[in-house]
Amino acid sequence: MPRLATNTSALRLLPSVDQLLRTETAISLRNLVGLPRLTVIARTVTGEMRARILACEMSDVVTRETLLLQAEGRLREVGAQESKTGIRRVINATGVILHTNLGRAPLSQFARAAVVSEAAGYCTLEYDAVSGSRGRRGARVEELLIELTGAEDALVVNNCAAAALLILCVLAGDGETLVSRGELVEIGGDFRVPDVMLNSGTHMIEVGTTNRTHLDDYRRVITERTRLIMRVHPSNYRIVGFTTSPSLSELAELAHEEKLILFEDAGSGVLMDLSPYELGDEPVIRDSIFEGADVVSFSGDKLLGATQSGLIVGRREIVSRLRRHSLYRALRVDKLTLAALEATLESHRRGTPLQDIPVLQMLSLSREEIELRAKNLTETLSQRSPDLRLIIAIEEGKSAVGGGSGPATHPSTVLISLQHASLSADEIQRRLRLSSPPVIARIADGKVLIDLRTVALAEEPELLDAIRDQTGQTPNSAP
Repeated sequence: MPRLATNTSALRLLPSVDQLLRTETAISLRNLVGLPRLTVIARTVTGEMRARILACEMSDVVTRETLLLQAEGRLREVGAQESKTGIRRVINATGVILHTNLGRAPLSQFARAAVVSEAAGYCTLEYDAVSGSRGRRGARVEELLIELTGAEDALVVNNCAAAALLILCVLAGDGETLVSRGELVEIGGDFRVPDVMLNSGTHMIEVGTTNRTHLDDYRRVITERTRLIMRVHPSNYRIVGFTTSPSLSELAELAHEEKLILFEDAGSGVLMDLSPYELGDEPVIRDSIFEGADVVSFSGDKLLGATQSGLIVGRREIVSRLRRHSLYRALRVDKLTLAALEATLESHRRGTPLQDIPVLQMLSLSREEIELRAKNLTETLSQRSPDLRLIIAIEEGKSAVGGGSGPATHPSTVLISLQHASLSADEIQRRLRLSSPPVIARIADGKVLIDLRTVALAEEPELLDAIRDQTGQTPNSAP
């Protein structure tokens, strides 16, 4: 009974939602989250405190003032968490260039300017300012794709899976599609080739074996119901050893001999030869068109360096069929995507992609360039911090391409490793993650590792501040 009486008394002292909303903390949060949301949070906070009192989880000795202070503190904590949700800019210090969880390709300055300055308001999305008549959505992007790939026509949809779905549905939905068993892959995000085929309505015919598929394997299964031969780039999956498969030109010859369409899903796809950066196995789209592919799909937000999109290039008659189909309208992209794509493709057209596009800049960084930056950063950090609680060192390491591209490609890099006298690696990583902007790093061998390959030069001051502020300051440089 005494405990029940104490609980009942404490409940009477609990601040009301209205009292909590009049506190300084609530007033400071009102513009950040809005009054309706703040009211919901305040109700949640008071509800939590009521439950704790009833569960005897609070001290017996409480006053109206202490309960209000506790409620205000909890409101501040929840409000801070609220501001950290949703899409926020982060510093990617993982060394994974196309980090799917962090938005894949960062946009170039040209693409960002195009989105904000040209497309964010009213724009010429479907309007021809010269003639004053209605224009075609994405016309400029399509023109650039045609020029850069040598294809007859082009089309843009919202991602590469959508591109494959549209192509299979329109070109082979009433028949069969041939695909090698070695290409029936599952790519990140639950993209499975067999599932896309099933959803498109086409009947999948598996050809050859997992590791070896010959041209005659395709020829033997062609029937009057065959509509399409599909070749799928394996993305982040590779079969090595005793393997064989027909070249794209051989498949094209067979397809055209049998009056079939050859479709290549090129995955990341590139517009330039990236073999100097150990990415020679990524299909150059112009080469695919030259070798006879009738239609090719590839991603816009990977090695191209733009935003999420599925790019389709190929023969004019085929692309026109795709454009006229009702499914295309459901899959088409918006003005912001088109603006970013257009600016990125213009960089490729100017011949300056390595200078303009962050993904290609990162790929082309040498180990020596990263080492110099890492040494300068650690020296600056040491000079700014007086005590010796943080141990910072330089280590050899490997970066990653990510995004399903170049799974066997790991460019050499130099890593900054962080250890702390009293903080675990997990705690250091957590604190960096909660900084503003969040710093996303990785852990190995009990150390937090920072790879500057994926950190822009302009982000280094923020990275320095985050390390100093979130790790108790004070590094001790180690050899």
